[in-house]
Amino acid sequence: MTATLPWLTESPAGHFDTVRDIPLSKLVRDDMLAMILKGVLVPGQRINEPDVASRLQVSRVPVREALRELESSGLVISRKHSGVFVRQLDAAEIRDLYQMRGLLDGFAGACAARLPAAERNALATLLDASNQVMQAAASQHEVQQYYSENLRFHWAIVEAAGNRQLSETYRGIVQKLHLSRLKNLSKDIGMKVSIAEHVEIAKALRDADAARCEALLSHHVSDAYQRLQQAGALAGVLAAAGSTGATPTTTTTATSATSESEPVTP
Repeated sequence: MTATLPWLTESPAGHFDTVRDIPLSKLVRDDMLAMILKGVLVPGQRINEPDVASRLQVSRVPVREALRELESSGLVISRKHSGVFVRQLDAAEIRDLYQMRGLLDGFAGACAARLPAAERNALATLLDASNQVMQAAASQHEVQQYYSENLRFHWAIVEAAGNRQLSETYRGIVQKLHLSRLKNLSKDIGMKVSIAEHVEIAKALRDADAARCEALLSHHVSDAYQRLQQAGALAGVLAAAGSTGATPTTTTTATSATSESEPVTP
């Protein structure tokens, strides 16, 4: 069993002339999607239609169609008389997306824990191996590697649930959260805690404990959001201290997450 990541695909640019059965607008969309998710096109950046058309050697018609599709997915936004820009998420949207992701992760976990023994054990073995990769990445402070493997861990569970609508909805949520991640890469916030939670999730799944698996995954995402808020609060304190020259003091009040903060991916 493999856990592929449909939202982190390679750009099809350079291969347009070899593809016959895929609409040109979809190929253009996939190219721009890859550039957005890899951070080539960053949140707030304007997407220049003529430049995209020239680079891909297509007319502006499929570019416009591709941008409309990306806008319907919530990844770009069109502003009258200004153009199309890569979306920047606000605090409320990040909160809502984490809440939705918690529900979906929990449901997927419960479904996966009810799989036949052979499939369930194969998935648990995959998750154990994924945890080992994350542990190695965390020990080396390899944030990018950890982040990618973390996505694979969660996607493996979602994919195993066997619900196409769940997978599509989950993919859209993660893609949007990825936009905010690109704004400001984090340090190794919560890696060790997150890995320990992953171990418990894999164990609950192997034990076919659907209720515990659902609860663990839901709380796992919720806890990640709480860590995000705490990190945002600390960043605010340090920024304020830096601007005034004062020594930062500890605060117990968590500020709301903003698109300037790195979403701590569960």
